[in-house]
Amino acid sequence: MTRVGLVGAGGVAQRHARVLSSLPDVQVAAVTDVVPDAAAALAAPLGARVVPDVAALLGEPVDAVYVCVPPFAHGPAEHAVIEAGLPLFVEKPISLDIGAAQEISDAIDERGLLTAVGHHWRYLAVVEQARTLLAGREVRLVTGAWLDKVPPVGWWPLREKSGGPIVEQAAHVLDLARHLAGEVTSVTAAGNGTPPAGDIDGATAAVLRFANGAVGTLAATCVLGWKERAGLEIYADGLAVRVSETGLTVRDADGERTVDSDPETARVAVDRAFIAAVRGEEQDIRVPYAEALRTHTLALAVAASASDGETRDVRP
Repeated sequence: MTRVGLVGAGGVAQRHARVLSSLPDVQVAAVTDVVPDAAAALAAPLGARVVPDVAALLGEPVDAVYVCVPPFAHGPAEHAVIEAGLPLFVEKPISLDIGAAQEISDAIDERGLLTAVGHHWRYLAVVEQARTLLAGREVRLVTGAWLDKVPPVGWWPLREKSGGPIVEQAAHVLDLARHLAGEVTSVTAAGNGTPPAGDIDGATAAVLRFANGAVGTLAATCVLGWKERAGLEIYADGLAVRVSETGLTVRDADGERTVDSDPETARVAVDRAFIAAVRGEEQDIRVPYAEALRTHTLALAVAASASDGETRDVRP
């Protein structure tokens, strides 16, 4: 039996709890949250213990810990888990402070700990199909978008709490761009207006330059009342690829073809892979903490550029 501790009891933690509880021989053993009632509500149907804080959770017999807290709350929990020497799963965004995230990454490297971050899009079968199609081709243009609404969470529209739509949402698209088109070397962005509440940009547009010579754009907005679109388009010589959580569309000399995708499969796969690695059964962690830090650095650079209009160098 693999026993997991959960730090955080919000919507994302609830999703992980459902998936973990569905896996063979996995038990959510302990839960803590700054809102005790939330921890109790998550723990009760799972038969998990509710504990007052991270220190108490680490005092339980747990084999791994998930840290699923809002962007502004990252740091103390990760350092405590690292000090305890336990495998660590962190939900993105991993921090709002690049220095704090780098300290966590350095501590993980020093201890040689097993880690994973919740960039579950990397586990979509259509993403791997796109990667295969693009292999050996020169990518010319990348266009990404996350066009959505303001989620019903009080901290989300506050820049100092969430980092804004680029950091909190569009990081999935930026991670996919890195995975399929290579590293970004510089970004220039602009922001416009504020959403119905809060102080984040209601819309952001960015220009990206890639190490391989490709150019790209990223567009994000949170002023809609629905999720319009979230995904990535990549253009290479004689090939157009459009990929998202829900499918892959390919157009080349043979015409257009589409492959549907169920995003739930990736949400299950990212947890299954982490648990398998904790057990020493299989190694399929696609985004360890250090890899997530590269994407996070890029997302923070886009957000910072949108704030002041200055180009940011993000070469690794």
